[in-house]
Amino acid sequence: MLKAASGHLQKHSSDSSRLDAELLLAQALGVRRLDLYLQFDRPLSDDELARYRGLIKRRAHGDPVAYLVGHKQFMALDFEVTPAVLVPNPDTEVLVQRAVALAKQSAETMRVADVGTGSGCIAIAVAHYAPNVEVWASDLSAQALEVAKRNVARHGLMDRVHLACGDLLDPLPGRFDLLCANLPYVAPGTRLPAEVTAQPASALFAGQDGAAEVLRLIEAGPAHLTDRGRLLAEVDPAIVAAVSEAAGRAFAHQTIHRDLGGHERVIESWS
Repeated sequence: MLKAASGHLQKHSSDSSRLDAELLLAQALGVRRLDLYLQFDRPLSDDELARYRGLIKRRAHGDPVAYLVGHKQFMALDFEVTPAVLVPNPDTEVLVQRAVALAKQSAETMRVADVGTGSGCIAIAVAHYAPNVEVWASDLSAQALEVAKRNVARHGLMDRVHLACGDLLDPLPGRFDLLCANLPYVAPGTRLPAEVTAQPASALFAGQDGAAEVLRLIEAGPAHLTDRGRLLAEVDPAIVAAVSEAAGRAFAHQTIHRDLGGHERVIESWS
């Protein structure tokens, strides 16, 4: 079944057909992925086959594996994901790693904001790896915040990660030592793989060729930062120039961090 399923997925342009087939079979059987090999000769019942074939069909049509299994690993932590939120992306780990590094340079409690939190993966990962931070996380989507709320509880961070519904920084109180954001940054009309377009359009696409929301945050950022505060925003390489120009007007300093693929991915700005 694994061989047949992985072959089928490979025909539908899956870059990780064998891994996808294994994860979905483990989901259909209610076992760990390792158990597939410990029980390799296990016969499958008709119900199990039906569940598995249904998952493989949805994956072949472009549904993200994370939606089909209901969770995704990010920064070595497990997060619930639903179609209400973006699937956490390994490229975003660059932003979290930088945020944690900045937090560890401070001996005092740091106030951190995560704007457009979605599943809450940035806010939770920063709070998990930097015990000296307190995080306020916002999102326009009440459905996304319900997912984030469950993830905050899952990781036992209810006392240090606070959620608020609203636009960008509007619902967040006071000034912050660090602003983090993975906002929509894809230009409308961009052709994307089916598993990307299956995710919430409002969390993917933005006007001004993808730069609109990041530019709004950069403009508002200085008024919400402490004197030594910094802003970390994930961007697409296509909008780096526009975002860098805006950051140059709003802040005295900036640097750009590259993702694992070597692409310019996170802009860091400070006064």
